[in-house]
Amino acid sequence: MQDTNLLQLIMDDIAPTQHLLEILKAESLALHGRNMVEMEHILAQKQALVVMLEQHGRRRSQLLAELGLPANRAGLEEIARHSSVGEALLEAGDRLTALIADCQVVNERNGSLIQLQQLTTAQQLRILNGGDTPTLYDSRGSTSGRARPRPLSQA
Repeated sequence: MQDTNLLQLIMDDIAPTQHLLEILKAESLALHGRNMVEMEHILAQKQALVVMLEQHGRRRSQLLAELGLPANRAGLEEIARHSSVGEALLEAGDRLTALIADCQVVNERNGSLIQLQQLTTAQQLRILNGGDTPTLYDSRGSTSGRARPRPLSQA
């Protein structure tokens, strides 16, 4: 009975995980285009899916723990050995694991893109605000102080 419950839990998570992967790819496009309106919509969907998938993952782990098995592939293999749906259980588990790995890769790429955009924006703001003026040499060969900005004619 536990094996069919576990199989159903895994099968129920495959479609939402595929949807999460699609959302992460859409997030990447929105990040490249700096479309903040689209990002808000995507983030709301992403958050709801992640919460749901976390809850389902805890339920699967709890089910395996109740059977005294680890919440990983080895635990799934142990159930599969004694189950009539063992092959389907392993296939579904592998499919879900692969989808989750794909989501992690795309999410990490999106995180790197966000960091790059944050650095670029911070640099642009520093330029616009006149901060971090470079240390320049004056006509006497000494370096100018950072406290007072100098006109380009004195550089």
